[in-house]
Amino acid sequence: MRIGIQASYAGDFSQTAEEVRDLESAGLDVVSVAEVYTFDAVSQLGYLAAVTERVELMSGILPIYSRTPALMAMTAAGLDHVSGGRFTLGLGASGPQVVEGWHGVPYDAPLQRTREIVEICRQVWRRERLVHEGPKYTVPLPADQGTGLGKPLKLINTPVRERVPVLLAALGPKNVELAAEIAEGWEPILFHPERAADVWGPALAAGRARRDPALGDLDVVVGVPVAVGADVDHLVDAVRPGIALYVGGMGAKGRNFYNDLARRYGYEAEAETIQDLYLAGRTAEAAAAVPEELVRATSLIGPESHVAERIAAFAEAGVTTLVLQPLDDSREGRLRTVETMRRLAG
Repeated sequence: MRIGIQASYAGDFSQTAEEVRDLESAGLDVVSVAEVYTFDAVSQLGYLAAVTERVELMSGILPIYSRTPALMAMTAAGLDHVSGGRFTLGLGASGPQVVEGWHGVPYDAPLQRTREIVEICRQVWRRERLVHEGPKYTVPLPADQGTGLGKPLKLINTPVRERVPVLLAALGPKNVELAAEIAEGWEPILFHPERAADVWGPALAAGRARRDPALGDLDVVVGVPVAVGADVDHLVDAVRPGIALYVGGMGAKGRNFYNDLARRYGYEAEAETIQDLYLAGRTAEAAAAVPEELVRATSLIGPESHVAERIAAFAEAGVTTLVLQPLDDSREGRLRTVETMRRLAG
């Protein structure tokens, strides 16, 4: 199993980069950089490309609505170039809170847009002349619309790879099915190993049935809070606010995909309570309402023997890459966590 880490998007990024170099030496396989309503992820990934040698760089994730498909392809090809072929393009629909509330664009047709963006990116990386006539993106516009466009264009540069790996963040059945069909990797959130098959199994099977064998096996990339030790049970409470933010606050009622996921796991009443409290501004109470069972199932908290058993459970459920969120927030603690997890994961 590969071991990754989510780079901090707060504070001094040059210090984060120094730490990533140390983690790379300790056996880190992947570093993921998020883009929400933060600094952009691309500049930070480029910075990391310049100061690392081996670790895979991943956008985790770039929202599909914030860049045109061609710009997404150019960006991925550029990051793959400066990193020497170490970049994975993590894409996702994000949610209405970010897309409409931050970017100011309609949150529409995420499935169709995702499929077309991946198709266009792969055309660009193959240096084909870009012609795409889909329901959401048409490149170029037909000549009878008076665009004055001549021969379709192709990327001037030659990419390091003609297929940059694509990772799709997905939660809903149709989105997960699409990821299993067209992407090299899939990134769920709040992954519950014991209930994952019930929630996502049919969608994954349907997508894999249409999957191009050239894509290889699906890389299942899961973010997970981690604390390994004899006296870490109190850190269960440190995970609750993050779950409450997603389940309670990332979208209005009826438009919160994380709340829907908690319900699909069987926590219908708890999800309702968390959302009601969070939207009422009672965030501490919302965090307290997060079930301990859900925290422990989706985290790695406990002594080494317990964590090793949980790693095996994640692997049994199909996870191939764990992206760590160390609960020891010191630089030394994060290094120690990566070293321990590298040893336990084999």
